[in-house]
Amino acid sequence: MKRLVAIFLLICALAAGAVSAGEGRSMGNFESEEAAFKLVVLIEGLDHPWGLAFLPDGRMLVTERSGQLRVIDNGVLGAEPIKGLPVISSYGQGGLLDVALHPDFESNRLIYLSYAAAGSGGFGTEVARGRLSGDRLEDVEVIFRALPKFNGGRHFGSRLVFGRDGLLYISLGDRGYRPNGQDLSTHPGSIIRLRDDGSVPKDNPFVGKPGARPEIFTYGNRNVQGMTLEPDTGKLWAHEHGPQGGDEVNIVRAGTNYGWPTITYGRNYGIGTRIGEGTQKNGMAQPVLQWTPSIAPSGMTFYDGDGFPNWKGNLFVGSLKFEYLVRLKVDEERIVHQEKLIEGALGRIRDVRQGPDGLIYLLSDESNGVIARLEPVEP
Repeated sequence: MKRLVAIFLLICALAAGAVSAGEGRSMGNFESEEAAFKLVVLIEGLDHPWGLAFLPDGRMLVTERSGQLRVIDNGVLGAEPIKGLPVISSYGQGGLLDVALHPDFESNRLIYLSYAAAGSGGFGTEVARGRLSGDRLEDVEVIFRALPKFNGGRHFGSRLVFGRDGLLYISLGDRGYRPNGQDLSTHPGSIIRLRDDGSVPKDNPFVGKPGARPEIFTYGNRNVQGMTLEPDTGKLWAHEHGPQGGDEVNIVRAGTNYGWPTITYGRNYGIGTRIGEGTQKNGMAQPVLQWTPSIAPSGMTFYDGDGFPNWKGNLFVGSLKFEYLVRLKVDEERIVHQEKLIEGALGRIRDVRQGPDGLIYLLSDESNGVIARLEPVEP
């Protein structure tokens, strides 16, 4: 009987898209301006995967927007999700979003999750941390709640990044309510900076400012779904969705107002009329790059691996709308060149990460979502 059960579980794992380490389903070879590579699907059968993290022991954690945290071990998707997660609301664009490891994960086993949660007034982005023990999270605590909560299912953000300063950066959307972007008394429409336990650093830019939320680090942000550190400098870069144009790439700096909705390169959906006061205003930052028409960016990573030497220092961003990966060549704080890769080959690209093997990993935001990897080939 035990043998039959083991065979059944193995069949289920294979049906869920499990692949052995180092193997996968090739989607073909590609030639870019700087490198030749192949696109390999490693894991299939995920439910709208959103965020990806690499554990020190070689396993991977992947979030599914519907509320599951899954484990990939030696190339095999675990049959059961991690237990003990906080209560998550899969609502509109919200659900279980990003996952990040504490910088000292190997000693404290702490992981961080961003997600949508219900509460007084509606729904909002929250962040919880818990200790990974076997197949469950223990000692789970909510360390941040974006307030106030709003009805409606749009613009939850949310990416999690630990900076070189050891502090946690949390990106939020404006929840579809434009005034939040310029309102320091509300969290939505901002990037948050906290200590690892959720407490507020004393040098946050709005600490002590009457009426302002002290957790806010930047504001005037519409919906940030990509954040990453630049390896050489430690600078935090982010991108955000614009409305019918005006997607932005920005460098995150303390106290900066990125303008939404007072200034934007986007237009009102459908009718194409101007939003706010135009594209520029004193005291509001200009983006490093803006995309019009919108590409609907999500996920972002700087590349500094050895697999693709000619890509070192480049910034990679996923496009949900056009289903491509865009390579951005960076010269200090300028984008000097763009190249589209794998257009239409994978579907809506939700997350982009560099793995510990020096290769680029992608998540596709589909009901049968995948984890894929870019691997070098000889030209």
